[in-house]
Amino acid sequence: MGQLFLKQVRKSYGHFEVIKGVSLEVNDGEFVVFVGPSGCGKSTLLRMIAGLDATTSGDIVIDGDRVNDKPPVERGIAMVFQSYALYPHMSVFENIAFPLRVEKLPEARIREKVEAVAAILQLDQRLQQRPGMLSGGQRQRVAIGRAIVREPKIFLFDEPLSNLDAALRADMRIELTKLHRDLAATMIYVTHDQIEAMTMADRIVVLNAGNIAQVGAPLELYHKPQNTFVAGFIGNPKMNFVPVNCVGVDERGVMITYEGQSATIPVKPKPGLMGQQLTLGIRPEHTRLMAGDINITVKPGVVERLGVNTIAYASLPNGEPYCALLPGSAPVRADEPMVTGIMTSDCHLFDQNGEALERRIDWQNLDLPASVTAAE
Repeated sequence: MGQLFLKQVRKSYGHFEVIKGVSLEVNDGEFVVFVGPSGCGKSTLLRMIAGLDATTSGDIVIDGDRVNDKPPVERGIAMVFQSYALYPHMSVFENIAFPLRVEKLPEARIREKVEAVAAILQLDQRLQQRPGMLSGGQRQRVAIGRAIVREPKIFLFDEPLSNLDAALRADMRIELTKLHRDLAATMIYVTHDQIEAMTMADRIVVLNAGNIAQVGAPLELYHKPQNTFVAGFIGNPKMNFVPVNCVGVDERGVMITYEGQSATIPVKPKPGLMGQQLTLGIRPEHTRLMAGDINITVKPGVVERLGVNTIAYASLPNGEPYCALLPGSAPVRADEPMVTGIMTSDCHLFDQNGEALERRIDWQNLDLPASVTAAE
């Protein structure tokens, strides 16, 4: 078992509150990712679960046992850090075996467990080598192996891939996802990289300034963000935010105007919207070089050609950034005006407080591959 409950957990340093009453349930066997910008409290929260940082108030419960006052070694967790923290003078075998030797397990049992873990991580041909002879990805696998060999209830990962280059990070994401599937273990993973969160998580916990901004499956956060913070954080490139005015509300949704154009956004209205300035959200991948329900004219300052896609970066009249993700052969040039069309069915709408108006779409019934919908 590896079930975790956080109940109104808080962490303060003097008068400065870092974690502001977080409550969360992590189910046995779940892969949960904490994501958010630097300083949002995600690593602090992970260290509190691990017992490396004390909890100011609230409860941390693992498999029904309140562990606030227990040291890390008694919590049934294993943590993998950003730095590999390997012993350079020891072989791969001894690095993985180290926690078992601390427990004073018999030599035969140690060898059996280390060899089993090495086979899972494809390190069985490297057991007699030292860390200095390994690549960055292999060293990280050794660090992960040292965690696995303890057979913990919960694995904790604190930005374990941030020291790797882009290609290795992609490879390790795949390896960690496979490892989770093979071990069926509870894993909590901290990252600032929302691509890692989207590709690896069963559920994502988006943190903002010590609070949970939203919890949900990756596609739920993508299609139905609850506020502008989540909408702007989840997705790459980030969502565009366009200021619009509300001029009407009916059963079809909310009527808005932008630059002399009007359109009805299919969202569920709420009282008090008339006359307000709202925020229209549109993802760069939902823009197109053809007429739409709303047309936005901008002049790109930078155009990136990526082969399969072209990304055009521009600014709206109010100075806010605007980005269009277009086909690779899109006929756009820097410093030349382009007109992008957007469809109201692709739009999000946020009120003056940045809270989302509920979209009239069912993201779970979109035209997605069966494997994706099953995973959600």
